[in-house]
Amino acid sequence: MSLQIPNTEADELKARIEALMPEVRRDLEALVAIPSINFPGYDLPDVVRCAEACAELLRAAGADPELIPSSSGVPTVRADIAGPPGAPLVLLYSHYDVQPAGDLDKWHTEPFQAEERDGRLYGRGAADDKSGVITHLAVLRAFEGSPPVNLRILFEGEEEYGGDFEEWPTTKPEVFADLDAAVICDMGNVEIGQPTFTTQLRGIIEGVVTVTTMEEPRHSGMFGGPAPDALMVLIKLLSTLMDDDGNATIDGISGSDWEGAEYPEEAFRELAQILPDQPLIGSGSVASRLFSKPAVSVVGLDAPEVATAPNAIIPTARAKISVRIPAGVDGEEATGLLEAHLRTHSPFGVKIDFEPGVPANGSAVPVGGPGYDAFSAAMEYAYGKPSTQQGAGGAVPFVANLIESRPELEVLGVGAQDPLARIHAPNESIDLEELKDSIVAEALFLAEYGRRARQ
Repeated sequence: MSLQIPNTEADELKARIEALMPEVRRDLEALVAIPSINFPGYDLPDVVRCAEACAELLRAAGADPELIPSSSGVPTVRADIAGPPGAPLVLLYSHYDVQPAGDLDKWHTEPFQAEERDGRLYGRGAADDKSGVITHLAVLRAFEGSPPVNLRILFEGEEEYGGDFEEWPTTKPEVFADLDAAVICDMGNVEIGQPTFTTQLRGIIEGVVTVTTMEEPRHSGMFGGPAPDALMVLIKLLSTLMDDDGNATIDGISGSDWEGAEYPEEAFRELAQILPDQPLIGSGSVASRLFSKPAVSVVGLDAPEVATAPNAIIPTARAKISVRIPAGVDGEEATGLLEAHLRTHSPFGVKIDFEPGVPANGSAVPVGGPGYDAFSAAMEYAYGKPSTQQGAGGAVPFVANLIESRPELEVLGVGAQDPLARIHAPNESIDLEELKDSIVAEALFLAEYGRRARQ
């Protein structure tokens, strides 16, 4: 797919971005240095400081941003930048909040002090998602504050933990009502150098199941046998959530085979750090298991510790269950199906308690519209090869809500992240060459999209 804008215009735009890259890198390093962790127990002023830093960078790029407060005190940064009269309106979205650093002993460098090694810039948020923030800023600079389309930029600070912003498509529909396309720069490529659209996001449901069989512990020698051990009951119950191959077996929740790019098994093993003699579980392609089929995990378990466990029958035990659901599966309904499965399959007639969590729906993004075609052409120029599609295992509630509220809107999931970025893990990083190509692709998309709209 070829660009319709002249090659000279595309070449000049690419050259401007290449010249901007030292400044782009400095600004990314400055944002990484702000520990904008919007989680309980962390410093909220740091999150607000990062929002203010984003707003200042927008001002320096020629925009007039505003900070919109939320109930949590974390602001969303908004800037509207006018393009030519009658041009389309494009949303550029990213988030500036980050995950906690986690175990510092597993970091090779300080998490909030960016450092380059072998062409990658390391630091918490360097990829997820301050690379997205920087991409939009760099594109705005490349057009010297006068883009070829109308822009609405939103940088939010509640993506990682949750908050008001994910509900904006419902609570502030006027912000999205006049959009022609939305660029969600919180994704990445299936591999370095392969431009990729993320066209499907899994959702998530969760809940805590509690098994109580006795009022208090009892000696296993005196009462073991007829007395039901709550932990054994729980183990048998949890085992019904997965078949012998490792596929999720929750009644009523199914998936499909993934039709986009495959996820190489060797790359998955390396990134997940699967032990060499450990087989993968589930059936179907790796991509299907990651993107378009349900996946069940037990992410927490309350039971006596081995080191201090008495030789007694356990009266109560509980587990937190997390289920990734494919796009198209309603989270509320799936939560009900999970609860029904647990109650139906509880062994020995033991009654259980179930406390549901807050679900997040997945989303499937329609492709083939004018925005997708324009971005595909831009990607092919920037990367030198045609684009492909992938899914993503994580949920972005804002995206699902935006698609639900504006089903006709073209939503384009792109970004500079790659499988080596290790988002949410120690030693997060971004490939600087990939970041440059991502910026070039987005800038060319805006130029191409504006040109095609004028025809």
